[in-house]
Parts: sequence; structure tokens; C-alpha cells
Amino acid sequence: MYRHLLVPIDGTDLSTETISNAVELARTLGARITFFHAQPNHAAAFSGDAEIVRLTSPADYDYAYQGRARELLAKAESAARALGVPCDSSTTVSDSPYRAIIAAAQDAGCDLIYMASHGRRSSIGMMLGSQTLKVLVNAGMPVLVAATTNPPATSQAIGIIRDEHRSLAAVLHAWLHLLGTEQGPHDPPRDARMRAMIHYIKAFPLALHHPKEEEYLFRKLRERTSRCNAELDELERQHERDMQLVDELAAAVERHLAGETDVAAVKDAVSRYALFIWEHMGREEGVILPAAQRYLTPADWDEINAVFSENGDPRFGGDTDAEFKRLFSRIVNLASSPDTK
Repeated sequence: MYRHLLVPIDGTDLSTETISNAVELARTLGARITFFHAQPNHAAAFSGDAEIVRLTSPADYDYAYQGRARELLAKAESAARALGVPCDSSTTVSDSPYRAIIAAAQDAGCDLIYMASHGRRSSIGMMLGSQTLKVLVNAGMPVLVAATTNPPATSQAIGIIRDEHRSLAAVLHAWLHLLGTEQGPHDPPRDARMRAMIHYIKAFPLALHHPKEEEYLFRKLRERTSRCNAELDELERQHERDMQLVDELAAAVERHLAGETDVAAVKDAVSRYALFIWEHMGREEGVILPAAQRYLTPADWDEINAVFSENGDPRFGGDTDAEFKRLFSRIVNLASSPDTK
């Protein structure tokens, strides 16, 4: 039976579904996963859009062609850790994705490549489909291709909710990684990074994600059935408790930065908060999302998907999602990064 999966990922919406399916498969098999991302060699081009971006906006260039890979892999690892699946990740720069995928599988000692077929509905889809075919033909090892299509509103909304969960889990994992490593002489100040993490948690999971869940997902589920009311009540209480815990966590950080406590006290506080969050997200994904799939109507899912996709509620504002992504990327890229070849 297969013991080690290589799972190539990209930045498409379909990648979220691929990661979830791969993690479920690995969990069933008792296997581990190596997530892999192949970046195009934009830096080798001395003309075109990539060079313009590099010259005019170095920060955007670094994110688009380096930081984005670490961000994608951090969230993929969070999905695996949530289900107790051992994992690691790597990224490389290559203009031949299929060769990079095969080489990564061989280097990691994988015995199965799990990847998605993106279909042929567009020129991009045809290109990605051709890479999958080349892996199938040249891998020299088993390749499992999961057919994916444009997902319905139900799958899109659930994918976004899970992706937001993974973002928070990745931030907490990065924070624990930060606290478990020595401060290097050239590292950014740790106080700025920890305050950025507190700001992220307050500004997005607390102020954005939880309200969307309660106002749309939870409300719709209450309208369709009373069977989940007790669980929904508990989750809403946990949302309130979450705010209290984050305030306590922020206070613990400030006490440490003021020299009143050592780093172990902060690490203990972050660990307790992480356990609370992982249990909370597990209840939502293990109980509420399956119930929502059972009871909600297609019209319900259309509304939920629209809100989670575009932050459609005017309370959230149009720029919130972009800020969310920028801050998340900054945190995971400052605090930790997977191996790069």
C-alpha cells in the first residue's frame, strides 16, 4: 500500500479541493504527504511583465514569485496537520513543471503522485492538462489523477471556509515555529512579528470570518433545521470565548515584550490558544459543514458562496480580503518557510 504521496499544488481554486481529497486519502492509507509547488522561472526573463514588476515594485515581485509559494504550502500543511497526517513541503523554480514534479517525487522517496486534472475548458486548462499527461507518461511510478471540474456553489463555499481555517492554522503554526527558534542576528525583530500575528487574528478571523459564519452559514442552518441548534449555540459561545482568549494572548505578548516574562510563557499561551482553535475548527468542519451540506438548499449555498467569495456584506468593506491576504502572506513568510530548492 502507498506510504508517501507527492501532492503538487498551484494557486487555483481547484487546488483547495485537491488538497482536501489528498489529505483524506493519506489519512485512510496511513501515509504521509509531501506538498510541492513548482514556480516558473520568471527571474530568468529580462523583458516582459515579470521584469517590469521586478523593477517597479520589488516587494510585489518577491511575493508573486517567491512568497506566494511559501503561502500556498503553509496552508496545505495546515490541512494535513488538522487531520493528523504527517507532512512536509518543498518548492523549486522550473520552466518544466512535469519534470520538477517527477524529480520532487523521486527526491522525497514518494511511491504515489496525487494530482488533479484541471480539464480543458480554457487554454490554461489545456496547458495544465498537458502537464498532468506528461507526468503520467514519464513518472515511472503510480500516478493518481483526481478529475476536477468547476465546483458548484456548495463546494466553493466550503472550500473558502476551509481555506480561511487553514490560513489561521498556518499563522499559529508559524508563530509556534517562531517561538521555538533562536532569534538570529539578521532576523526581523520578533516583537513586530508577534504584534502582526495578534493584529491578524483580531482583524480577520475575529472581525471577519466569525461574523460571516454566524450571519450566513449558522443562520441559514438554523432556518432549515433545529437539529444543530445546540452545536451552533456552543460554537457561537466559542466565538465569544475566542475574543477573550485573544485579548489574553495579546496581554501575554506585551508582558513578554516588556521584560516581565520569558518566551516560554508566550509559547505556552499560543499553544493553549492553538489547541482551542483547532478543536473549534474541527467541530465546524466535522459537524456543521456536513450538516449544512445535508440541509441547505442550492439558493442558500449561492448566497453563502457569494458572501464568502466577495465579502458581500457592506460591514466588511471591499478592500478587506486583499488586506487579509497581504497580512497573512507577510506573517507566514517572515515566521517560517518550507525548503526551497
